[in-house]
Amino acid sequence: QVRLVESGGGLVQAGESLRLSCAASGRTFSNYSMGWFRQAPGLERRFVAAISRNGRSTYYVDSVKGRFTISRDNAKNAVYLQMNSLKPEDTAVYYCAAEPTPAEFVIVRITSDYDYWGQGTQVTVSS
Repeated sequence: QVRLVESGGGLVQAGESLRLSCAASGRTFSNYSMGWFRQAPGLERRFVAAISRNGRSTYYVDSVKGRFTISRDNAKNAVYLQMNSLKPEDTAVYYCAAEPTPAEFVIVRITSDYDYWGQGTQVTVSS
């Protein structure tokens, strides 16, 4: 089992940046594909970005392409989400998730495919 703890959320103005971090502990981090999801009030949790075990494959939802960057450091057991040019519609609780995958290049994009979740960190973007 892997434990995930997110940090880095906060209140920013539109156009500003934030970097979210997710620290993992418990099992071999490099065995897990990782993802970031977000959930706005009254809405379901939605996919934002994912990264493969080796960090060479990434995938983004269209609404964040060109603004957000997912990365990971397997030596530090951490995954990051760099968020630039933030918009009010990015306001949500952001969650990181982990799923063990057999292959290094696999991307996991489906919410229900992830077994492990963090507690979330709030991101609020004011206009």
